[in-house]
Amino acid sequence: MTIQYAILGLLSRKPSSGYELKKVFEDSPYLYWSGNNNQIYKTLLQLQKDDLISSETIHQDGAPSKKIYSITKSGMAELKNWIMTTSAVPEFKKPFLIQLAWADML
Repeated sequence: MTIQYAILGLLSRKPSSGYELKKVFEDSPYLYWSGNNNQIYKTLLQLQKDDLISSETIHQDGAPSKKIYSITKSGMAELKNWIMTTSAVPEFKKPFLIQLAWADML
């Protein structure tokens, strides 16, 4: 999965913090991603540097401040361009497990 475009897609639906994005990746059955948390934050920094997202720091009483990220107009255009490209055929990481899922047919 292309983490940059997954983050842009999530931010196109609603502004979110890095922690909220991490939770979506962890809890989603269709956004499988095996990276670490640092990769999310590094990607957010790069997307912001590229002016594809912006951030706002929200101060909270009794809790640490948090950054809320939002997609920019150029980020939305980049996401739409990516959606229109042809993607590669996905590879299954564990074909044996897929075969095993239908082994009851044997």
